[in-house]
Amino acid sequence: MARQDSGLLIRNAEVLGHGQADVLVEQGRIARIGQKLEAEGARLIEANGGALLPGLHDHHIHLAGLAVRAQSAWCGPPGVTDELQLREALAGAAGSGWIRGIGYHESVLGGLPDARTLDSLVADRPLRMQHRSGRMWLLNSAALDLLAASDPPRGLEREHGRFTGRLFDADAWLREALGSTPPDLAAVSAQLARLGVTGVTDMTPQNGPDMARHFASQRESGSLSQTLTLAGTLDLADASQRGWTLGPFKLHLHEADLPPFDEAAALIQAAHEQGRPVAVHCVSEVEIVFALALLEHVGALPGDRIEHASIASPEHVSQMARMGLAVCVQPHFVAERGDRYLADVEPRLHSDLYRLQSLRAAGIAMAGGSDAPFALPDPWAAMRVAVSRKTDGGQTIGLGEALSPEAALALWLADPADLSGQREIAVGATADLCLLSNPWSEARKTPAAEDVVLTLISGQIVHQFVDQSPI
Repeated sequence: MARQDSGLLIRNAEVLGHGQADVLVEQGRIARIGQKLEAEGARLIEANGGALLPGLHDHHIHLAGLAVRAQSAWCGPPGVTDELQLREALAGAAGSGWIRGIGYHESVLGGLPDARTLDSLVADRPLRMQHRSGRMWLLNSAALDLLAASDPPRGLEREHGRFTGRLFDADAWLREALGSTPPDLAAVSAQLARLGVTGVTDMTPQNGPDMARHFASQRESGSLSQTLTLAGTLDLADASQRGWTLGPFKLHLHEADLPPFDEAAALIQAAHEQGRPVAVHCVSEVEIVFALALLEHVGALPGDRIEHASIASPEHVSQMARMGLAVCVQPHFVAERGDRYLADVEPRLHSDLYRLQSLRAAGIAMAGGSDAPFALPDPWAAMRVAVSRKTDGGQTIGLGEALSPEAALALWLADPADLSGQREIAVGATADLCLLSNPWSEARKTPAAEDVVLTLISGQIVHQFVDQSPI
């Protein structure tokens, strides 16, 4: 929808930080906040006392992956937990060509299957199935046969002279071999708008100049409405920053294949010399120990952050606080992955899983991210879990780590340029806003995506479930 140059007046809202008030939006910014405002010719939105919030920001998402999730077979928990369910998921894949699976976890088949094992599930179609970590693809024999003409990368594992079908850290090669192009993001953008999300930080570690150009074209065409911060490779800093903001250098650790310490330290140092913070993926005890040792060795830069911090001991929390690190958390992992983690993770580490309140009490800046498509993109569901700490199976993980609804909401109001800051509704600010159907006193009881009735990005209506009319 074209921007409303004549203005937009939101009447009788419960404005975060201001109480009951009207808000006038002009030229994409908040022009006035007050009582009984008038603006001739402006569009009128009757808020009816609903909470008006700054638009939510997803601080850890993978937009391209989310865009193709609808065309992919889900291959892991919670929907797929055993071989039979996996077989059914793959058999239900549409079309007659390639099958693209996502979300696989070792618990489904008891490990990482090779091509021959996958052949027993799918033999007549080429299959590429992505591990939940996002770092590995698992290929069946039909897929290997089709890819054989391409020069195999180092990441295509061999055993006894044969390719196993396990492909590590080679997304760029796979895209080129398949002749694939980055997806259109219009449907993803609309989905996020319905959730009240007005900005995102794409944390895909392979983001470089080519993806930056694609994102820029998507922003320019209007397919992607959300404001965009891009994390990624070192050479991302050399790309034209049209339509997006440069984010951290992403270092994706995997405890089974940690990089040489000196090489990883050199990458962090290079990012710091660019003036960029680093974002380090840490989902295990080994990874967080390695990451903190790296940052201690190189020296932390303001804005350096840990992604996930799935397991963090009290000592790790103290160390992160002392170093001034921020943490991007995914509270919904407690629900979506908690039952599996309680079964797989050593009992001594259960109290260290998915900390929230401990991080907050230590003064660590926090922000919330979905990690979609590896989890659901719904921030309101994540807020509910941040408060309840309940797994999908009804177990409780670390009730003492629960947040209040207000603290949970604050995770998605953090400033992407400085996670220690909070975005506010203020005169002169960009009109990125989210209107709920109920006042916060009601919405906080069970935050839900269905409560979002209006989303504005730079004053444009990108999602609307309320009537508007001329004044």
